[in-house]
Amino acid sequence: MGVRGVGGVAARQAIEGLRELAGAGLPVAAVFRRADELLRQVLEFDAVCWHTADPATGLVNSVLSDDLGLGAFEEAVRLEVWADDLATFPKIRRSGFRAETLSRATRGRPEHSVRYREQVAPAGFGDELRTVFDAHGGMWGCAAFLRAPDRGPYLARQRQLADTAARHLGRALSACHAPPPEAPGPGGSGGGPAVMVLGMTNRPIAVSGPAEELLARLADPSRTSLAVPIAFAMAAEGARRAAAGLPVSQAKIRVQDRDGHWFVLHASALRGSAGGEVTVVVTRATPADAIPLYLSAYGLTAREQEVALLLVRGCDTKEVARLLAMTPYTVQDHLKSVFAKAGVASRRELIARIMLGGLG
Repeated sequence: MGVRGVGGVAARQAIEGLRELAGAGLPVAAVFRRADELLRQVLEFDAVCWHTADPATGLVNSVLSDDLGLGAFEEAVRLEVWADDLATFPKIRRSGFRAETLSRATRGRPEHSVRYREQVAPAGFGDELRTVFDAHGGMWGCAAFLRAPDRGPYLARQRQLADTAARHLGRALSACHAPPPEAPGPGGSGGGPAVMVLGMTNRPIAVSGPAEELLARLADPSRTSLAVPIAFAMAAEGARRAAAGLPVSQAKIRVQDRDGHWFVLHASALRGSAGGEVTVVVTRATPADAIPLYLSAYGLTAREQEVALLLVRGCDTKEVARLLAMTPYTVQDHLKSVFAKAGVASRRELIARIMLGGLG
């Protein structure tokens, strides 16, 4: 829905401000805080919890909130992974929309939601508005906006506004995850995997040397009651869910550190363990893991991503044209667009930006 459809001068100004975020060059936390400034008045919320996500799976991998204390956050993670609730982030994404409210999803009976009963209402809030930040084929983050009970449920126009806002925030967050123009030096833990064992409450029982460093590198922007970053807890709970024979979306979670390097978390429940221990192995992302994320972060279309991937693999224009059944002139047109979106002038610069920016 366009800006005119969401109604109001303030709403239009908020959307225009969000649209500008995609080219602002801000870090993730600054994007979220600017979005808070733009949306708090028009959405009329009293607290918000922001998350980034693994763009390939949509699994939450960080948390930021300046409003909530995030105590007993273990329960929030458990509900997110285990509860088959209404208006969850995955269900909103599958619906084809980017925003949903508990009041609408429950048809005015929020007590039908386990999340409302166990988390929202006990914290003193009424309705909850959730959004997913999809863009360029990936989900780059999500948010939960909470309001006091005396405000009443969110209005339809506010849900529509949040849906429009989420599209622009998806683009802004994807831009945050592109390789920086000046490639950083090699990230830590490049010499081998880091390993840790987490107990039932996701507290470390055993930690390898590299894992201690990674806990700091991948720390959440906001302090929570978790003993590990939320990505580790999400991976561990997913492994326990899989061990219980329940479906899981993915066995791994990708997460980016503050220097722009991607890491992959693999978790598996220890067989025969009565204490629910889970092993989490963290490795630097391989090109197969990271390159598609960077191409998506540049905002490339699906066809442009295919062309760029073949370039990274060493194909020349004629080979790309043959493999993708297009003319060399069409390949050149795609290349111009790829270079413009990536901010480079040649194939060599594109490959260097991608390979050194995230994998160096």
